[in-house]
Amino acid sequence: MRSIDFEQAADLAGAIRLAQQPDTTFIGGGTNLIDLMKGDVEQPVRLVDINHIGLDQITPLPGGGLRIGAAARNSDTANHPLVRTRYPLLSEALLSGASPQLRNMATVGGNLLQRTRCPYFMDTAFAMCNKRAPGSGCGAREGYNRMHAILGISDACIAVNPSDMNVALAALDAVVQVSGPQGARSIPIADFHRLPGSTPQRDTVLLPAELITSVDLPPPLFARHARYVKVRDRSSYAFALVSVAAALDMSGGVVRQARIALGGVAHKPWRVPAAERMLAGQPLDDARSARAAVLLLEGAQGFKDNRFKIKLAQRAIVCALREAGEKA
Repeated sequence: MRSIDFEQAADLAGAIRLAQQPDTTFIGGGTNLIDLMKGDVEQPVRLVDINHIGLDQITPLPGGGLRIGAAARNSDTANHPLVRTRYPLLSEALLSGASPQLRNMATVGGNLLQRTRCPYFMDTAFAMCNKRAPGSGCGAREGYNRMHAILGISDACIAVNPSDMNVALAALDAVVQVSGPQGARSIPIADFHRLPGSTPQRDTVLLPAELITSVDLPPPLFARHARYVKVRDRSSYAFALVSVAAALDMSGGVVRQARIALGGVAHKPWRVPAAERMLAGQPLDDARSARAAVLLLEGAQGFKDNRFKIKLAQRAIVCALREAGEKA
């Protein structure tokens, strides 16, 4: 059995300093990391506990936005009064993920960094996984790929981002705040997660020893007309085959602004601004929503086990937009 050092950071600067040691990983709730360690997918020699450095607060921002600390628990975030009233889309997405027990432990920062559940990545018995062992190949392309990506794929990887929360954050134009050895920076959620390209082992643009400190949400525009639709094999504790975060700013049945993000279909939450623009200034109906769905799914490529996702995503998009528009 390998020994692992465990150190509790006293403050943010101390956490970043400790993380600069080789083979060191931050730990918050540990709901994903511990599974990866048990399976030898992740093999850190040092864990830095960030649960006691003040990153668990949820506070209003000047101008009407909201700051959610990286160590805030998913259940606390989903049920926070300001999240439920101003950002119900985020609350819906969080409550659709995992189980109550896991949501009580999992953190917002950890959810942002959640790794794929592709079985070729999760099980080291499979030799071919470019995400786990760069250059080894992608077993999923010719293997079992029912849960895998149809958009933004590469020859190196067809894994999907498994998070529900990330899809809602993408639709809400969240900004990820991080701190590291080179200081602090703000990363728009659209730029935070990466498509696989030739380096699928890199899920995000985080640099070594950088720590997520919070997620900032802009002033709420979509509190009234927002819906998260998750299509899955069973009604709880299952990852999305396809999910849709739909957020609309409407007046008199006419869409003023629209945001649509897809989950379960790509290596990152998937947005196509052109699809959102075509809805703006128009009455909302299923025919127009279907045309937006075509734009969102342009270039989609199915594999032997997941071709059904293309039509499933089209229908889920129309459903999510209809239900968002009908909300009173």
